[in-house]
Amino acid sequence: MIEAAKLAIVIALLGTAVIYGTDVFCAVVQRPAVAAIDDRALVAVMGNVHRYGDRRLPVPGVIGIAGAALGAALAAGAGRWPVAIAAATAVVLLVIWLALYVRISAPINRQLSAAATAGDTPVNARALQQAWDRIINARATFKAWGSPRCVWPW
Repeated sequence: MIEAAKLAIVIALLGTAVIYGTDVFCAVVQRPAVAAIDDRALVAVMGNVHRYGDRRLPVPGVIGIAGAALGAALAAGAGRWPVAIAAATAVVLLVIWLALYVRISAPINRQLSAAATAGDTPVNARALQQAWDRIINARATFKAWGSPRCVWPW
């Protein structure tokens, strides 16, 4: 059972790494780059980035959370309580990340994507992006601490 737990946690690490890398890139590179462009370009770029990201990135996100949860359950079943607790803690932090995304980032993503599709530039485009930018550091932090890497190697 412990080998299955290890496999689940490795899979969780891979899924989580994709999202973490994306969030860090957005915090470190995308945020300052977008701040330097006009509102029309901001909507065109970010609307399309969010359109593709919101379609493609749920898969590694689900893999990360599900793998960490499975790893926690299997480690608990094998009596490896430190590993199970660490993996369960990772799951809690990943769920907090998901809540931040669903409640704050996703609605902004939908607005910018809709505007880009329509070829519009909302008057609040810059405010939308600034609201999105305010949460990206927290998302990257929760994703980093939510990575089940803290249980590897055991």
